[in-house]
Amino acid sequence: MLFHVRMNVNLPTSMPADEAAQLKQTEKEFSQRLQREGKWRHLWRIAGQYANVSLFDVDSVDELHALLTALPLFPYMQVEVMALCRHPSSIHEDDR
Repeated sequence: MLFHVRMNVNLPTSMPADEAAQLKQTEKEFSQRLQREGKWRHLWRIAGQYANVSLFDVDSVDELHALLTALPLFPYMQVEVMALCRHPSSIHEDDR
């Protein structure tokens, strides 16, 4: 199942810089693992914002929820999810 996910990150200004840096590094490692596994298919930064738009390819809504809530930055995120389905006019056969 494909999902369009927008994540806006709002770290507290009171968070110590070293704590924020470690949290971001842990998030990076986790997200890159999910990308290598094919679950996090695309990841784009939104210019001028601490936010991204991503495409996830997972087996279920429950799996997506588990992955998103496991993100180290999740407590500091506003997340919007849209389920996607293949458009009948798409020329890309690998879209599901």
